[in-house]
Amino acid sequence: MASEKIIKSSDRVKNIGEVFTPLKTVNLMLDQPEIKAKIEELTATFLEPAAGEGAFLVELLRRKMEVALKQSENINDYNDKSLIALSTLYGIELMEDNMEVLVMRMYRQFAESYNKGMFMLGGQPDKQVLDSAIVIIQANMVQGNALTKLNASGEPLIFSEWKLLPKARKDARQKVQRLEYTFQDILDGNEESDGKINKEVAEDIDLLSFLDEDYDPEKDVEDKKVNYLPVKITEVYKKLTDE
Repeated sequence: MASEKIIKSSDRVKNIGEVFTPLKTVNLMLDQPEIKAKIEELTATFLEPAAGEGAFLVELLRRKMEVALKQSENINDYNDKSLIALSTLYGIELMEDNMEVLVMRMYRQFAESYNKGMFMLGGQPDKQVLDSAIVIIQANMVQGNALTKLNASGEPLIFSEWKLLPKARKDARQKVQRLEYTFQDILDGNEESDGKINKEVAEDIDLLSFLDEDYDPEKDVEDKKVNYLPVKITEVYKKLTDE
């Protein structure tokens, strides 16, 4: 078996202190009793401030997807809970090449675990769930500097909270309210923005848009306050707003 890659280059180690965590170490850390207990809580959130290529986050997702399946009573319940599990995982990564690998690995792990769970439940994968997973990963995996709390353009890092809304009855589908906060506000416990902040918004950015040589992140960008509407968690891919 090929050995794991823990460094990309000596220059990156020297310049940014980049060293990837071996899977064995990841598992040892995630197997700690207090961490295992949190993983069993479907809504418990995790933030990896130096996400790299996703060593911790991908394994966390795999484990949380197992919890989602175990806690699901039927196919609809699993569709909702699988996205809830995904929505609790957040990452910040400085390097663009690592970010590309991170988002692809997160989506691949979600799709693999989700499809396996649906097979075990005797159902078929729902495209809405997979599309919503892309949007959640887009929002939760952020490129920038966790120390300065800024991205490469000097703008605040922004995260989305996927707030679970109360159900009218037990078998009702789970709805969420997408709220946005800067990383600094989250650390400060400041919620004055009420989950709505002014930011530059690029329309319809695809998860894998960075693989498109013609992609221009400056195109169709405007500064506006975004107010997302409450929707079923399986429909967050629609990105419905009040405008």
